[in-house]
Amino acid sequence: QVQLVETGGGLVQAGGSLTLSCAPSRRTFSSYAMGWFCQAPGKEREFVAAIRWTYSVTYYADSVKGRFTISRDNAKNTMYLQMNSLKPDGTAVYYCAAAAQLMSVMPDQYDYWGQGIQVTVSS
Repeated sequence: QVQLVETGGGLVQAGGSLTLSCAPSRRTFSSYAMGWFCQAPGKEREFVAAIRWTYSVTYYADSVKGRFTISRDNAKNTMYLQMNSLKPDGTAVYYCAAAAQLMSVMPDQYDYWGQGIQVTVSS
């Protein structure tokens, strides 16, 4: 079973930074679109950012534009989410996901998911 493994979460003060990483446990996702989503308690899973592996085309939710950067390292088969100027409302479980078809903001378009990692932003 393929797994996506997220690392890098934790506790940070408002205004601080964190970098999340996502790597598959077994297979390469070089032809997949990859995305980051977050889910706060009592809320639905929300789109954060996505990247197509080819040409590094990226797309961001309006709420994170200018603060978050999604990127990938083909050699390491790893995707990253650099999060700067974090806000308390960014407290959530963050998930990485892989989509075989299109880069999308919809969670149901993604085929593989990580287990999620907690990010807590204190005020």
